Amino acid sequence: MALRVLKTALSLRSVYRLHKIQAHLMSSNASPEVLFERVGNAGVIILNRPKALNALTLNMIRHIYPQLKKWESDSETSIVIIKGAGDKAFCAGGDIRALSDAGKVGDPLVKELFREEYILNNATGTCKKPYIALIDGITMGGGVGLSVHGRFRVATEKTLFAMPETAIGLFPDVGGGYFLPRLQGKLGLFLALTGFRLRGRDVQKAGVATHFVESEKIGALEKDLVDLKVPSVSEVAQVLDSYHQQSTLDAEKSFVLQQHTEAIDRLFTASSVEEIMENLQKDGSAFAQKQLEILSKMSPTSLKLTFRQQQAGATMTLQEVFVMEYRLTQACMRGHDFYEGVRAVIIDKDQNPKWKPPTLAEVTEEFMEESFRSLGERDLVF
Repeated sequence: MALRVLKTALSLRSVYRLHKIQAHLMSSNASPEVLFERVGNAGVIILNRPKALNALTLNMIRHIYPQLKKWESDSETSIVIIKGAGDKAFCAGGDIRALSDAGKVGDPLVKELFREEYILNNATGTCKKPYIALIDGITMGGGVGLSVHGRFRVATEKTLFAMPETAIGLFPDVGGGYFLPRLQGKLGLFLALTGFRLRGRDVQKAGVATHFVESEKIGALEKDLVDLKVPSVSEVAQVLDSYHQQSTLDAEKSFVLQQHTEAIDRLFTASSVEEIMENLQKDGSAFAQKQLEILSKMSPTSLKLTFRQQQAGATMTLQEVFVMEYRLTQACMRGHDFYEGVRAVIIDKDQNPKWKPPTLAEVTEEFMEESFRSLGERDLVF
């Protein structure tokens, strides 16, 4: 009798937890998570979760996509601007903890979130109207997906860009398999594996942003953009170029990674993650040893998935990359390391994840092939 009561209580607790997760992912609070404004000929998207660093939710995705498509076909809308509320972040990523909770109980919203997020990411990359992302602040993960595929990306001295997914048992998704391999040399692979943080003007110098403008001038830039009368792409570019050219802040500073460009290209030119680790070990420089230390803490599974993702994505279209990445997300959701990474970094914050398997050598080729394999009728389709 006692055992039956215990089982019933546990079952009810699981149902309650699932309902809480669904409510968290789907709810629209009294203060909307995303705002839409028409200013002049511009459609303006405002990510409106400043206390959560504008972290992206499924609810936000489901509001942004139809509005973006509406503005794209609306003859009265000439440009689309997206920005974040508050002064700290454009968008610091997705709601990883909610995603982890959902995955643990088999919530189908996990599949829906990735699917709908990638469809939105693709829409920003194929938008027929000039799409301008003002990445004034922290821009990671989901925030990168909302910005980097658009025609124009404006960084400021407050911008902090990173794709730190290998530290939590994931991989740099939201199209990371497309834009990262297309950065100069091996920079993209370096950023993908290590999660290195780019700041300020370096975000533009690396090629992630198209322009750099001082944060205090973003308001004036936005006004000049919305004041344009039926602007062409070249007219939008001229306004952005003028502000970029006026920006003197940090203008004389060299790209922070410039002194390591040769080393990055040399050390990260390899046929496997193991070979990169060997290169770093043999090099012996302070820079190489630091990267070796960082990579040694990452999920071995994530490192291998990321390496192959970057190799494959270099020759794929953006849509093909999203199809590949959707398959990889589902492999990660079926696995161990994502949940352990979230526990160690976000929940318990002990920064001591126990990866399974714990070494690169134990990540099997069979697992890798399975992760990249077609999901059949469950594949992402545009």
